[in-house]
Amino acid sequence: MEIIVGVLAFFVFLYFAAAIKIVRQGYRYTIEHFGRFTRTATPGFNFVPPVFYRVGHKINMMEQVVDIPGQEIITRDNAMVSVDGVVFFQVLDASKAAYEVSDLYSSLMALSTTNLRTVMGSMDLDETLSKRDEINARLLSVVDQATEAWGVKITRVEIKDIRPPADIVNAMTRQMKAEREKRAAILEAEGERQSEILRAEGEKQSQILEAEGQREAAYAEAEARVRLAEAEAKATQVVSDAISSGDKQAINYFIAQKYVDAIGKFATSPNAKTILFPVEATNLIGSLGGIAELSKEVLGKDGDVAARISGSAGGTGLPKADRD
Repeated sequence: MEIIVGVLAFFVFLYFAAAIKIVRQGYRYTIEHFGRFTRTATPGFNFVPPVFYRVGHKINMMEQVVDIPGQEIITRDNAMVSVDGVVFFQVLDASKAAYEVSDLYSSLMALSTTNLRTVMGSMDLDETLSKRDEINARLLSVVDQATEAWGVKITRVEIKDIRPPADIVNAMTRQMKAEREKRAAILEAEGERQSEILRAEGEKQSQILEAEGQREAAYAEAEARVRLAEAEAKATQVVSDAISSGDKQAINYFIAQKYVDAIGKFATSPNAKTILFPVEATNLIGSLGGIAELSKEVLGKDGDVAARISGSAGGTGLPKADRD
């Protein structure tokens, strides 16, 4: 009897040992009753009576990653590129992930691969190389919407590498080099143009300033001529008034002035060594005397002026007989 009780106790112990299920953190177990899903076992201690109940699937609830193998994709402009990437996902509903899809990982890989071909096949080669963020966003939207029924949330989709053919890479390199050379030539031409413009502006300003200087000089010269003409006109008017009043010495004034100017030019000439007077010196003295008389009458001064002029004439070194 004791042996039977011991055997029964042993079987009871095995039964309860088999019924205890410890679920680790980050996992969910689906519990089935004769093959039908009944509940989900949460992390920790769970009692699942054997024979009648069993664990159906052990679902990983942590964020996971699926590698998208390299794919040969033809773009819209008929360029073939090799692409590979990764998909990050997390199971939110363990029952759906266990019973709505037969093989979650294979299904995610197939879904990501087909949508990657669809998205990149609708773009040009330049767009696939320069718009990775747009490709990632479109893939994320499409795949996440498709896996919502599986209780799976797609968190990120990343394109790891895009490899165009070698000939296309060489062509792109040559194109980039030509574009940079074009930019350099344009910048150099622009610099030369700006230099020429600045040089022309400088020459223009120089010519303007020079023209303004010449204009100012012409104005000054014209003003000097006007003043000289006014002075000559005034002198002529004075002499004319003197002549009209009957004073003939005014004519002698102009004659003596021209005569003295002519002699001064002879004296300052670099080629003149000896001065010969073609007329008698007494004529010059007479003219000087006429100047003195005219000055006396016009300026209203006494006879000392004529005396001083005659005295200065007498100091010229002429012979006494000529002075008399």
